[in-house]
Amino acid sequence: MGFTIGSSRGIRDIRSSSRRRGRSSECTAVAEFTGLWGWDVVPGARAAAGACSCGRADCRAPGAHPLDFAPEVPAGATLDEVTGTWAEFPGASVMLPVGRAFDVIEVAEPAGRRALVRLERMGLPLGPVTATPEGRAQFFVAPGAAAELPELLYRMGWDDPTSLDLRGLGPGTHITAPPSDRAGLGPVDWLRSPALDSATKPPAARLLLGTLAYVAHRSRA
Repeated sequence: MGFTIGSSRGIRDIRSSSRRRGRSSECTAVAEFTGLWGWDVVPGARAAAGACSCGRADCRAPGAHPLDFAPEVPAGATLDEVTGTWAEFPGASVMLPVGRAFDVIEVAEPAGRRALVRLERMGLPLGPVTATPEGRAQFFVAPGAAAELPELLYRMGWDDPTSLDLRGLGPGTHITAPPSDRAGLGPVDWLRSPALDSATKPPAARLLLGTLAYVAHRSRA
């Protein structure tokens, strides 16, 4: 395919190759995720009129879960490999397994946006951040954060993390990645796009958590 992992040239080559071959935007995004950021990707279900494309009438998360019968696209997969997989599942959403390259700290989107501004002004290291159509902001942090979250918050003086509307997502969970639609509600967007210096090495949760907890608390108050 002709791109080097971890280079701006790689991004240009993936996108130009996609234009030349008529690849979908989903394939281009997945190839960036696997080839540049080192993330595994899973084809996911979509929802329309409350019905999930997985075909289960009793689906508990319509349009917001991986397709059980779809193979995972591993980190390092090329654009050709991605396109081959997505051709078998046309229209699939793009989902990322959590707990491998990153964990996620999730807060209400208004609080997340305010916290992001504060964190950027403070010059703290930041990873990618998404906004979901359900109104949640998802901060990518180093793996292991979800398991450590209650203890980290307790050490910072927050005895009841549930009161903050703040939670950690770790192994066994998946998030929908931009530009895919989630649950039939609309697309997931980047509040802060992946970058070479942060996507492969997201920050430790403790560096962000104090600000996230404070802003979340003030927002709920």
